[in-house]
Amino acid sequence: MLTILNLTLRVGLPVAVAWQAERVRSLPPPNRMTTFAYTRLSPYNPVASNHEALAATVDRLYVDHCDVQDPRPELQRLLHDCRQELPEQVLIQQVGDLGSSPAAVFAVLQALEDRGILVTTADGSYRTLAATSSERSPEMLFQLAATVEAQHRRQQLEAGHARNRINLLPPPGRAPYGYRRGRYRYALDKAAAPAVKAFFEQFILYGSIRGAARFLDKKYGKKIAPSTAQRWLQHPIYRGDSEYKDGQVIRDTHTPIIARDEAAQVDRLLRRNRQLPPKTVSAERSLAGLVQCAECQSKLRVSRVTRPRQKQEYLYLRPLECGREKSCRAIAYDTVLAQTIAAIGQEFPRAVANFQAPPVGAIKAGILAQIDTKTALLTQVDQLQSQGVLDQTSADLRRYTLRGELADLAQQRSQLPPENLAEIAQTLGSPEFWQGLSESERRVYLREFIQTIWIERTDAPWQVRIQFVF
Repeated sequence: MLTILNLTLRVGLPVAVAWQAERVRSLPPPNRMTTFAYTRLSPYNPVASNHEALAATVDRLYVDHCDVQDPRPELQRLLHDCRQELPEQVLIQQVGDLGSSPAAVFAVLQALEDRGILVTTADGSYRTLAATSSERSPEMLFQLAATVEAQHRRQQLEAGHARNRINLLPPPGRAPYGYRRGRYRYALDKAAAPAVKAFFEQFILYGSIRGAARFLDKKYGKKIAPSTAQRWLQHPIYRGDSEYKDGQVIRDTHTPIIARDEAAQVDRLLRRNRQLPPKTVSAERSLAGLVQCAECQSKLRVSRVTRPRQKQEYLYLRPLECGREKSCRAIAYDTVLAQTIAAIGQEFPRAVANFQAPPVGAIKAGILAQIDTKTALLTQVDQLQSQGVLDQTSADLRRYTLRGELADLAQQRSQLPPENLAEIAQTLGSPEFWQGLSESERRVYLREFIQTIWIERTDAPWQVRIQFVF
């Protein structure tokens, strides 16, 4: 210790630091288990084993990149390397990856475990318990064979479903209501498809999920829950598209029940209804859920008043929860509606003129250019397959990926705002346009462009102020 201290004082601190670093480097490395890993990738599901993350945690990774039968080249290289350089552990995704039959799996396990190598699986289906495979009991062998066979059956089933998916065949299971299973695609069920069509029309007309479900039960005798009705409205199957297990949506795989413009209207109604109170979504009157008092910040509900022995009724807008000492008075519904239409005619064109809208035309042109590029790539895949550059499996996989990308681009295009917003503003600003609409049609237009209708009460008569959605 004194020698080190004298050396430090004599030659300075850098020499002592260098000496200490050299001493640390000379220490033996910490104990670490040497691990080799093996996995098998299917061409129909290349990300199932997450081999890239696995490669960062092991010393060596062996991957068979196709559905090969025995002998598997990378597996044979793993066995050869284990004879040359003995690892402490071999990690596999599942025990069934070591062969195409239980006998082949047992042979690989015996070759590894007889050399004292620990074999473990990532899914927990197997772990070496004995020094050699000969010490396993018959019950353990029978259970291991059953596990391997079950994994192989699951792999074959998943591969079959993947092949059907890539070939754009219907997914497994019962056909959705309104369709029947055909040989290569869904076909319309002539008895049930009209009921589904009427269900969508009822929702587009009134905007109520529960109301559309009740209509379907009352008129067609098909009883569904509101959650099922909402899934019908959002599901791509009724729009002529197929959605598969991997989340990919492929367009135009079968005959649709609703048109594209109707589907876009359904999506807009669902988005708008999420911002409204649940009870006002299906309300009969067009102003329900939109009017709010600027003084007490309370929503106004539509109240109907009748007189005894008279058929005439009166509609008023009353605050739901007025916190003022002197409660806000009710207002005649027809008067508010008339002032709202007049305010739309004056304010909506001005709001559209001042609105800094995104360049919809440029965005749409960019999406169309991408669609043209993907379509040209689809044609190129056919040419490469005819020239023998791509085999059938690779060509089908590429077509499936490109069709999914085309479906995403088409969905982005359908969600763009309209380009002719100025023309729409001129139409909505005309009083004659509103006079020819029914109450349900008027409700659709009001909820499409209006966020809130504020009632401003001052010493002078109350006024209407409109807050648009943009």
